[in-house]
Amino acid sequence: MRKRFSVILTLALIALLLGAVADLPEFGSESSPAHNYVSKTYIQETTKETGALNIVTGIILDYRAFDTLIEASVIFTGVMVVMMLLKKEGAKDEKHDT
Repeated sequence: MRKRFSVILTLALIALLLGAVADLPEFGSESSPAHNYVSKTYIQETTKETGALNIVTGIILDYRAFDTLIEASVIFTGVMVVMMLLKKEGAKDEKHDT
C-alpha cells in the first residue's frame, strides 16, 4: 500500500513538472528570461554594488544568498525523505535476532 502511494505520488509530481516545463519559452526566444533587463544589470552593476571581483560570487553571495540557503534546505529535505522511503522496515529487529 505504501509503495503504491509512493508510485502514484511520484507519477503525479512528474506529470506536474512536465506540464510546467511545457509552458517555458523556447530556447533563444525573445520572451526568455535570459534576455530581460535583470541579466544586463547583473553584468554591469555587480562589481560596483557588491565589491566582489568575480561576478558569479557577487551574485550568489550578495544578491541571492537567502535563495541559496533555501535551495540547500530543500535539497537536504529531499535527501532525508528519500532515505526514509528507502529505509528497510524491521532492519533493527534483524540485528538483534542474530
